[in-house]
Amino acid sequence: MKIVAWFVGLIALFLTGFMLFTAGWERPPVESEQSGYRGTGMAQIINPRADPQRLEAQLADVPEATPMASGAGPRAGDVYQNVQVLDDLSVAQFTRVMQAITQWIYPEEGCAGCHNLNNLADESMYQKGVSRRMLQMTRHINGEWGSHVGNVGVTCYTCHRGNAVPQYTWFNADPAIHDGAGMVGWRNGQNLPADAGGLSSLPEDPFSALLEQSGQIRVAGDTALPDGDDAASIQATEWTYSLMMHMSNALDVNCTYCHNSRAFSAWEESSPQRQTAWHGIRMAQNVNAEYVASVSGMLPEDRLGPTGEGRKVNCETCHQGVNKPLGGLAMAENYPSLWGDGGAPQMSLEDVAAAHEALVIAAEAEASNEPVEAGEAPPAEL
Repeated sequence: MKIVAWFVGLIALFLTGFMLFTAGWERPPVESEQSGYRGTGMAQIINPRADPQRLEAQLADVPEATPMASGAGPRAGDVYQNVQVLDDLSVAQFTRVMQAITQWIYPEEGCAGCHNLNNLADESMYQKGVSRRMLQMTRHINGEWGSHVGNVGVTCYTCHRGNAVPQYTWFNADPAIHDGAGMVGWRNGQNLPADAGGLSSLPEDPFSALLEQSGQIRVAGDTALPDGDDAASIQATEWTYSLMMHMSNALDVNCTYCHNSRAFSAWEESSPQRQTAWHGIRMAQNVNAEYVASVSGMLPEDRLGPTGEGRKVNCETCHQGVNKPLGGLAMAENYPSLWGDGGAPQMSLEDVAAAHEALVIAAEAEASNEPVEAGEAPPAEL
């Protein structure tokens, strides 16, 4: 009998130690902030020893913006050779933006990160072509996706944070079959613990189908049994669940940040943040397909993934564990040229009123699973 008791105690001790030292464990006490009616589980869990410090550390590293430059004088495109983006800026404005980009992406290499210093017009460095395309992407996001980035906008620093390659990106999963030496069959993209799925057996790559292609995300049925050809499969449901776990981790929020726990699918009972997230998913699909994927042909072999494509973006690329990237710091307002031709947008009263109708538009579009064009729905930030 004593042997059994010792054995049970040893197992309990082992499991307790495993729980305490497993990644992701956060010791109590933690705080909760109620955001809905009592009894509905509408609350956000906050670790006061980790969450504020994470944002403070990120903000401490933000480079200080230099004073605005004069718009007078000759245009950069008239003075410098081979300027294909931002060529309408004055030389002073153009130089200021270039200096900021080196701080955001190449703080150590400086101009040499993208340019041949013996000939700045030279195109031999692939980084120059990639940066040019990413500048176009930044202006596209700020100009066309106000429904997600609002008046805060984005800069190169939003994703790069002083790194040549953003820290949080993803490759398309390796399509090779891992047969376990004949012991197991086709994995079908599952049963390989990955951060995206919370180290579970969920699909390790929900991004290819849902953040690059416009796959079916809405899987909640309104009938007791599957009805019709559009009924979601178990596999599609697991893709969605894996993506939702990624979004929760990327923003460091609970499901109830966007959803009402008593009716996850009901738009009329969801928080405004769900609408912003809905636009964010479409924005990621757009920039991955139109901009990020387009630079794969410029990259050297060591920058390509198992499918021969470069890294792509997901929610964590910008958010990095904070519900608003950099806590909503409006870095882009200091760089009007990154907003495209129209400059920084200003939200009008008509925009605010129209935002209420976006819930209906979003629900109808998602129900029909139709792709959404940039700027189709009104701004989400209220």
